[in-house]
Amino acid sequence: MNITRETFGKSERLCSFKVINTLFETGNIFYNSLFKVVWSNTSEDLPAPAQVAMSVSKRGFKLAVTRNLVKRRMREAYRKNKQVLYEHLSANNNKLVFVLILRGNTVPDYPAVEKSIKDVIRKLIELSQKTEDRRPETGDGRLKGGMRSEG
Repeated sequence: MNITRETFGKSERLCSFKVINTLFETGNIFYNSLFKVVWSNTSEDLPAPAQVAMSVSKRGFKLAVTRNLVKRRMREAYRKNKQVLYEHLSANNNKLVFVLILRGNTVPDYPAVEKSIKDVIRKLIELSQKTEDRRPETGDGRLKGGMRSEG
């Protein structure tokens, strides 16, 4: 029986100010029912296939207790559902960094957060595949599909 531990360790958390600033300057954005997601493929040597940061607005949730509750729910949902993303990234030898920012100012219940996190993971897999398809296969300037790149 193959048992994988569902953990969310320090190596999976996005903590580097340099990487976060670069992510917000040059990263891609998409929206979900609950989250704004800023993401980017990275060539940096990360200890995990993906690193994530989670943010809840102080403007929307005045009490720290409430912000912490929402972040706890976000972390738990990600921890339980990240394996699909990790398998995809490992299979394609890809690294990903992203930030989940909660939209709105009402406290979502756990099933809604989990459903939204699953949607984010599915969308990240789709988008990372699309960016992989645009990368040059060889050093001769030809992209996948035989087209030449400009530049």
